[in-house]
Amino acid sequence: MKCLILQGSPRPQGNTASLTGPFEEELRTLGNECAAVRLYEKKILPCTACRRCQNDWSSFFCVQKDDMEELARRVLESDLLVLATPIYSWYCTPPMKAALDRLVYGLNKYYGERRGPSLWAGKRLALITTCGYRPERGADLWEEGMRRYCKHSGLRYQGMLTERHLGYNTVFFDGEKERRAREFARKLSVED
Repeated sequence: MKCLILQGSPRPQGNTASLTGPFEEELRTLGNECAAVRLYEKKILPCTACRRCQNDWSSFFCVQKDDMEELARRVLESDLLVLATPIYSWYCTPPMKAALDRLVYGLNKYYGERRGPSLWAGKRLALITTCGYRPERGADLWEEGMRRYCKHSGLRYQGMLTERHLGYNTVFFDGEKERRAREFARKLSVED
């Protein structure tokens, strides 16, 4: 299996990275290919809803010239897409949101004069999140939004790993969080 992790945290060594590290390591141990992209290091312009992407049904297309074409190519080459993001104001970070907006238009050819295909239908998608609230109150809106996003795009939603940080003066990462990250990787390593 080929996995692509889109890392949406502004901090390369932050809480979200501490969860994705053992997750990625476990996937590799199980024989999977895994790569991660730090979205804060990429140029991702916001979607302008010009719909010119709808004129080409053969691949991702956008008139804006930034890092999204390469990112979309990597998404299409993957079997499993993992969105790893801290939760800010009950949703993902800005570069993650911009990438998702561009992918939903550029890979779903639903918005032109005629309804076209979803170029990424059937791909598996999972979430890794960190938040300051209890997950059922901090990450629930993000998960529901992504469930709808998956249904709309024909993606197969695979679940979410959420870990809570209890405050700035506390240690976030521990053995239990590492165990759950590795367990999530093992679960996703099995094709459904």
